[in-house]
Amino acid sequence: MGCLHSKTNHLHLSPDHPSSLPDTHKPDPANGDQAELEAQAPVFKEYSLEELRKATNGFSSECIVSESGEKAPNVVYRGKLDNNRLVAVKRFSKQSWPDAQQFVVEAVGVGKLRHKRLVNLVGCCAEGDERLLVAEYMPNDTLSKHLFHWDKKPLPWEMRVRVAYYIAQALDHCNIENRKIYHDLNAYRVLFDEDGDPRLSTFGLMKNSRDGKSYSTNLAYTPPEFLRTGRVIPESVIYSYGTVLLDLLSGKHIPPSHALDLIREKNVLLLMDSSLEGQYVNDDATKLVELASKCLQSEARDRGDIKFLLTVVAPLQKQKEEASLVLMSLSRNTVVIPTMLSPLGKACARMDLTAVHDILLKTGYKDEEGAENELSFQEWTQQVQDMLNTKKFGDIAFRDKDFKNAIEYYSKLVAMMSGPSATVFARRAFSYLMNGQAELALRDAMQAQVCIPEWPTAFYLQALALSKLGMETDAQDMLNDGAAFEAKRHNTWHRRTAARGKSQHFMDSRGACKEVSDELARELLIAISYPVADQVVDLSFVPRDSVLVANGDEDEKYVSELMTISNVQSPDVKNLNQASICN
Repeated sequence: MGCLHSKTNHLHLSPDHPSSLPDTHKPDPANGDQAELEAQAPVFKEYSLEELRKATNGFSSECIVSESGEKAPNVVYRGKLDNNRLVAVKRFSKQSWPDAQQFVVEAVGVGKLRHKRLVNLVGCCAEGDERLLVAEYMPNDTLSKHLFHWDKKPLPWEMRVRVAYYIAQALDHCNIENRKIYHDLNAYRVLFDEDGDPRLSTFGLMKNSRDGKSYSTNLAYTPPEFLRTGRVIPESVIYSYGTVLLDLLSGKHIPPSHALDLIREKNVLLLMDSSLEGQYVNDDATKLVELASKCLQSEARDRGDIKFLLTVVAPLQKQKEEASLVLMSLSRNTVVIPTMLSPLGKACARMDLTAVHDILLKTGYKDEEGAENELSFQEWTQQVQDMLNTKKFGDIAFRDKDFKNAIEYYSKLVAMMSGPSATVFARRAFSYLMNGQAELALRDAMQAQVCIPEWPTAFYLQALALSKLGMETDAQDMLNDGAAFEAKRHNTWHRRTAARGKSQHFMDSRGACKEVSDELARELLIAISYPVADQVVDLSFVPRDSVLVANGDEDEKYVSELMTISNVQSPDVKNLNQASICN
């Protein structure tokens, strides 16, 4: 699906539509580094519902980033697209926009805006009753979080001034583009990007519904003219900007009427955030207070315009060269979203031990390459028989949730086996968890990772153990690592599935077998060697002379030729389970 396809390619905007202005009304591209921004921000497009469902892990509650959570009328999800781009997906409540075409027209108009002070809109979706917007993802929370719910230190004065200036710049750009109405401007609409710079959400450029209210906040913070007439005018945005200034000055959500009383009574110190003491010059604070007072005038004509806001705030910036991340004492973190968690990963994330047990049972030993056949390669001795019996009793105990005996049998098995088994360690790790021994469980899960370094199950079990030990941050890291290897494994499986298709072609014309490269020969051998769903086993270590196949001499010749081409070298192995070679 390309840019502005389907519902959007036939839309003809009216001459007075904001996006229909002639180029002479557009801002100078140099203002705001527009050329650089357009190279970074993706072009607006329509997404399918399936694409966004996949990006948000099925609209999982774990991906919700709305500060009011699932109770929000329109929920915002964090998502990751197929190209690994992180996005925020706003899902409107049912029937918010009954007319799909009208929704898309509005979204396309907003999607044409591009500015470094905006959280740029990159797409939309209108399928059935679903209406969704897709925007750039901002990893460093909202202004509301940093002002009202900070953890380590309050937002410093210089950063608050920067927020005021950058948001005024964003509004100025919208004004130039004839997008003069911003709905419900507040501290939740200001988000911080990966560089810690504040940006204005473009979600506010669209109503929450076709006929819905423009303001969802408390009526105490709503522009007077909206209360009188129910209409929003450009000056209403200036009023809302004034309420954001109050938030920045006070560090609290103060009703404008109360703030104006304090200002009139010259009690400005009562208005100021006490945590800012010593960080600002009194004259600068006074200018910002006076600007807030002007923005909050009851008569719209007395509030000034956006150019006036910029004129007042610009000179108050004293540390323009200091990076926002430094001012906010934030580190640049790479966000990894586990949107590709397997059922096991999801079960571990929600601490569903019953589901974890069921999945481990169903998976069995198939995640270990060649593990099921390992014993059949060894000389048949009483020791091997004892190992098989111990494994059998351990598996039965694990199946029956007799975890104490499972630990005992698996411990004996570990001591008897010449080589470690990741699955045995994983099962014993889970048994330790069920026995209340989280530290031993963590140790075994780490041993499983040593056996198979990129095995997602090992990471997920470590996450489970770490959660039991109260180490939530480390547990989340392990979930993310497991998800990353899950995605890598998924991609590898698709690549080998393609190779399996090629192998069928060569099997139909075996004479061409010797014409393939060494690398492809090895891939084809891997692809046909273990035809179990989602499992691929590399049997290239098997000596050519010992290859036995179920389908006759021709298949044996084909596999042998592939092994010769791939230049395999092997240990002395006497037998090979027939079913593991080919159909």
